Amino acid sequence: MTAMHAAIPPATDDTIDHMTSPRPLGFWSATALVVGSMIGSGAFLLPAALAPFGAASLLGWGITLAGAMLLAITFARLATRWPQTGGPYVFARNAFGELPGFVIAWSYWISIWCATAAIAVAFAGSVGAIFPALTATPLRAAACALGALWVCSGVNLIGLREAGGLQLITTVLKLLPLLLFGLIALWFVDAKHYTPFNPTTERLPHVANAAVALTLWAMLGLEAATVPAGSTENAQSTVPRATVLGTLLAGVATILACTAVLGLLPREVLAQSQAPMADAARALWGPIAGVALAVVMAISCFGALNGWILLSAQLPLAAARDGLFPKPFTKLDKGGTPVLGVIVSSVLASALVATNYSRSLVQVFTFSILLSTAATLLPYVVSSAAWLVRGSGALSRTLAAFALAYSLYAMFGIGSEALAWGAVLILAGFPLYAWMRRRP
Repeated sequence: MTAMHAAIPPATDDTIDHMTSPRPLGFWSATALVVGSMIGSGAFLLPAALAPFGAASLLGWGITLAGAMLLAITFARLATRWPQTGGPYVFARNAFGELPGFVIAWSYWISIWCATAAIAVAFAGSVGAIFPALTATPLRAAACALGALWVCSGVNLIGLREAGGLQLITTVLKLLPLLLFGLIALWFVDAKHYTPFNPTTERLPHVANAAVALTLWAMLGLEAATVPAGSTENAQSTVPRATVLGTLLAGVATILACTAVLGLLPREVLAQSQAPMADAARALWGPIAGVALAVVMAISCFGALNGWILLSAQLPLAAARDGLFPKPFTKLDKGGTPVLGVIVSSVLASALVATNYSRSLVQVFTFSILLSTAATLLPYVVSSAAWLVRGSGALSRTLAAFALAYSLYAMFGIGSEALAWGAVLILAGFPLYAWMRRRP
């Protein structure tokens, strides 16, 4: 081990990150970061992807929500013990050591900028539902996605407090309409759209597995508040509460809305929809309602984009402070923003969008979410295992065991192609690790 690494002691159970000051994120900003990161494109686009599974997709939603709450509780416990910037990376490093910490940091960072690309594409789709001309060609759609991505990057470069404020505003503007839509629309559903329960030729367990792999995308981001913990007021109590409350709010709102959409449109129509929630509102209340839901979707995607870009800078910041990422990632501007992290992550997300612009929005979105989900599941697995190894309390360790089981179950359901791409991208990080180890 080099002197650089020997100088970095493992964190103790009582370690609190005091390296970032001031701390601009409070409880509501942290909760908004969780809700805003979770409610993005998934709630509005997944009904179309899940349409072939019919009402059997609700089984997938139920499993995913239960698994998400188990993970949220586990992350809350981890954040209580280690309220430091870095989230899953910190938990993996403190529990298992430097190399596992690097692998999780690299994997999670990949998942973040892949998610950023997917949400930017979803934003373009939502704008296209309002102004079709803006996304009439793949090149225009890509330009729209990239424009939104870099606007949010610009807000984050202004300062962390400004990014947190934008997150809070956009979260309110999308959470309330989504909840209202789900609660009201449920009164107008047609029960025949829920039959047959399993319209596929596959056995129900296989359908549930496939549905879980897709619905998990809507729950990614539940750990968001743990990542900028060093920039959060009273992180040891704020982050756990924000994690659990944010996950519950986002999960309930998303499932309510998606259940309603499934009952409002025929399965065949839903499967072909580019904006299923907007189409459902249009069918129920007319064109103005459809446009209104498209606007809510655009706001939702924009807010999620802002949240994921915020996370994309905090993760390499934490790893760089420990000498596992290049030192320039540690530099903060006067607003407390890790500038290099924002820029590099946004460039990588932009490259993913640009290199796939010849595909349809749906194809780019699907590829990006599967890649992001695959890269996120490893941090979920390792974080759950971290509490089993270093945690306390029989109940919390039992819940962590179930969270681990769920994460492994979801990992096997994600599909070999996405897992293979995820593995390739993770392996691509080892040259960086070897290079950092050899530096004086």
